[in-house]
Amino acid sequence: MNLSVWARRQGIGSKTAWRMGKDGKMPVPVEQLPTGTVIVHAEERQPGGVALYARVSSADQKADLDRQLARLAEWALAKRLPIVDALKEVGSGMTGHRKGLLRLLRDPKVGVILLEHRDRLMRAKKALEALHE
Repeated sequence: MNLSVWARRQGIGSKTAWRMGKDGKMPVPVEQLPTGTVIVHAEERQPGGVALYARVSSADQKADLDRQLARLAEWALAKRLPIVDALKEVGSGMTGHRKGLLRLLRDPKVGVILLEHRDRLMRAKKALEALHE
């Protein structure tokens, strides 16, 4: 792709990108054509979709799972985000066993995991550690 198109996608100015290329500091391969045009050889990445993740800590809260997913889906649709997966889990926040969350983390279609409470991920330390094994 053209250098100015690449720069725009990265959120930097085309002159800054040109200077980076001239100084050999480009994070991707580039080549300059005989006409002077700079071509960036970067892979076109498809933005991943959104996975919805709802979790409650006990079986008697199962009804809350559907309400959580409904709120997450409503928000994602309002923002026009493509939903590629939805996951409901029941499990204590203390154990950290998140097989479903681990599946979402490994899924290449998932670019963002949307959840209602940040602590749903913070307590999933074992799942995140298992991802790196």
